[in-house]
Amino acid sequence: MKIAVIGPGAIGGLVAGYLKLKGEDVSLIGHAASVQEISRNGLRISGIRGDFNVNIGIAERLNFQPELVILATKTQDIESALQQNLSFLEKSVILSCQNGLQAEKIIGRYLKEENIVSSIVMFGATSLEAGEVVHNFEGSWIVGKLKGKNNGKLACAKEVAGKIFPIVETENIKGMKCLKVFVNANNCIPAILGISMQEAFSEAQVSRIGIAVWKEGLRIVQEAGINLVSLPDFPLERLMKLTSMPIEEAANIYSGIMKGLSREPLYGSILQSIKRNRPSEIDYINGEFVALAKENGIEAGLNEKLVAMVHEVEQKKRFFSKAELIERTEAFITD
Repeated sequence: MKIAVIGPGAIGGLVAGYLKLKGEDVSLIGHAASVQEISRNGLRISGIRGDFNVNIGIAERLNFQPELVILATKTQDIESALQQNLSFLEKSVILSCQNGLQAEKIIGRYLKEENIVSSIVMFGATSLEAGEVVHNFEGSWIVGKLKGKNNGKLACAKEVAGKIFPIVETENIKGMKCLKVFVNANNCIPAILGISMQEAFSEAQVSRIGIAVWKEGLRIVQEAGINLVSLPDFPLERLMKLTSMPIEEAANIYSGIMKGLSREPLYGSILQSIKRNRPSEIDYINGEFVALAKENGIEAGLNEKLVAMVHEVEQKKRFFSKAELIERTEAFITD
């Protein structure tokens, strides 16, 4: 099977590298800087499975018809990636890997719904330099169809993905993707501070903000009538329990969880984009809460503030201090 991975960042690079090490016929598609670096020096993977240098083909555009395309760009880059490669994609199975809830809508404007398979990545990786990926922690790879029943196209994606990560097949991936927004929602905090997840949440006052993000998001989702579904590595009960506790108690528990996420510094997808001078996916993570709140006439003050702060970091190239973050968000923190 010919496989193309579009987007050689943290997830795309890790997946392509591991598939290549398994002997799969896989190629990368990426920007010029990634093409130059990986063509010259290979793809370097380090982390919990060891250190590898993988020689893998990479180009800026597709020049062959892949049977499976693993689409690993950020949501905001999907449209341009599809437009640039569309003539080679119309018969391919497309496996989307994006955070948030908008990826499949965008893909569906260009390609047949029957060929689109949705997925949720529960493993963690970091890429701050072209051609370098750190595999931070293990996790499952969830696959399903957002529309219609799981089909043979899903079986194709499942077979390939299952060679490198444990696969969970679901008939309700929409509810799981909604819960995954909560998993990713606090990535905005280290992005605002310019530090790792572990360092950001080592302080209880910062972890209080994280719990408040969840509390506000949960209120918005519940008032909008959305049903969340447990993830294999993040049960819904964890969210419900932490958001129902006194905020100081929940913050201390959350801080302990986040400090133990990975031996290597974990920066989160939003900060990784900022560090690579790329637009972040903040509008498709915390911005999902903000958009949903507006649709339903609900307040989303904290998430609105955090989205604005991330955009300020992107525009001014200056990170905030913890004191500034706490000061700007304190009015939204309630028990």
